[in-house]
Amino acid sequence: MILRSTMRAAAAGAALALVGAVAMSAARAQQVQPVQPVQPADTGVARAPQAATQAEALHVLDRLGYGPTPGEVARVMQIGVERYIDEQLHPERIALPPSLEQQLAALDTTQLSQRQLIVGLREAQRAAKTEGESGQTERREWLRRVGEEAAQARLARAVHSPRQLQEVMVDFWFNHFNVFIGKGVDRVLVADYEREAIRPYALGRFRDLLGATARHPAMLFYLDNWLSVAPGYRPPRALAGTPSGLNENYARELMELHTLGVDGGYTQHDVTELARMLTGWTFEPRRTSGASTFRFDAARHDDGDKVWRGRRVAAGGQSEGEWALDVLAADPATARHISFELAQYFVADQPSAALVERLTRRYLASGGDIRAVLATLFASAEFRDPAARGVKFKTPYQYVVSALRAAELPTGNVRPLLGALNQLGMPLFGCQTPDGYKNTEQAWLNPDAVTRRVAFATALAAGRLPLVRAPAAARGGSADEIDAFTAPLSADALLDTLGGGISAATRATIARAPQGLQAAMVLGSPDFMRR
Repeated sequence: MILRSTMRAAAAGAALALVGAVAMSAARAQQVQPVQPVQPADTGVARAPQAATQAEALHVLDRLGYGPTPGEVARVMQIGVERYIDEQLHPERIALPPSLEQQLAALDTTQLSQRQLIVGLREAQRAAKTEGESGQTERREWLRRVGEEAAQARLARAVHSPRQLQEVMVDFWFNHFNVFIGKGVDRVLVADYEREAIRPYALGRFRDLLGATARHPAMLFYLDNWLSVAPGYRPPRALAGTPSGLNENYARELMELHTLGVDGGYTQHDVTELARMLTGWTFEPRRTSGASTFRFDAARHDDGDKVWRGRRVAAGGQSEGEWALDVLAADPATARHISFELAQYFVADQPSAALVERLTRRYLASGGDIRAVLATLFASAEFRDPAARGVKFKTPYQYVVSALRAAELPTGNVRPLLGALNQLGMPLFGCQTPDGYKNTEQAWLNPDAVTRRVAFATALAAGRLPLVRAPAAARGGSADEIDAFTAPLSADALLDTLGGGISAATRATIARAPQGLQAAMVLGSPDFMRR
């Protein structure tokens, strides 16, 4: 409601001018050819430390993270690009601000175990069936609280954490291994999925990441592998009515999206055989030992003979699936698929074949070490080429987070931000299809989307979004906390933070606008919509 009313109140002339400017910028960008390699390096060997130009500093801040906060450009210029990249590749060496740690610690549901989350959902569902309207209210409140706290944890880290590359890679891998928050038990599991299956492995080895996602109940439920059983399996009476039979959903996406790619050299027979190898991979919500509810149920497993991708598979229970993950993670097609996606995210929508090939070789030589592949990418001539700067159009998520960082705004109340992401077409954790959200210009640049971004920029700049959770006593309220609005933004402060990221031509246009619209025009400018 806040964002829609702000859209009606926004100055139409300024919005149309910004929309037109972005459209013209997009037309020019579509003429840009893929960046060509210039004496590419084969490994990520760091150059001698040296101060960075402002343009170089902005480039790494925009690509390795979600853009600069006040004073950050000057810091990177001082320490140099090489040191900044090295810091970001080792997030464990970067301390989190105490304020962020306190904010995260206060999000109680993000600390709950898988079992506690699932049991909480089932209790809420039971109350909804037996206690009428009060039970329905209890169920809605439980789901709202879990979902909002998951979103607050994600957005707080993305906006306030100095470990920016880690946050970028968490978002990257969540999209690569996407699960949808709107499906069944996944409504309460996305925060745990991110915390247990994505975040610890975001800069580690791909095989570890692949296994963690494969065994997490959020993935098992989302792609139905928890129901996949051998032919003829009959569930115990307690589970009567549970769907039975082989389910190929996860096996197909495991090869097509997670590893080999659509052209990775597998057949429908391979999908079926892999699905058979993964029968019995399920989860048990009542399990009380360990942090995970994953369970291999030997009774559900298909122990029959299998031939997968031309290889005979010996019967081995859970080890069959683990072996398949080993093979898939080490396959050159997987290395190429992952390398292309990384190059597309960090360099250009259509990265050069030479860069993808070098990243592929590094992946294979390092055993799928994500940190090593990224080091090679960040050292590449393609990434460092000035022609690569500003050619990537921000996704709605990147746009919203970068605006909050540039303005150094709080994330105490994320409801307006979640509403904005919904209206911009990218609900947080809300991609329904297993391929996740795209990060290309074609996916996000259209006139309606730009208009909505301008409306968000106008609301944010005018201080019309209640992003603060303030003690009610200080505001005359009766509840413990109430939502409070932020102050209007300063265009001068934004321009100082963003430096050369806002061109001279855009600055001249902003300077001619009424003062009350200038901050909105900075955030709604075509320059700010790119990274």
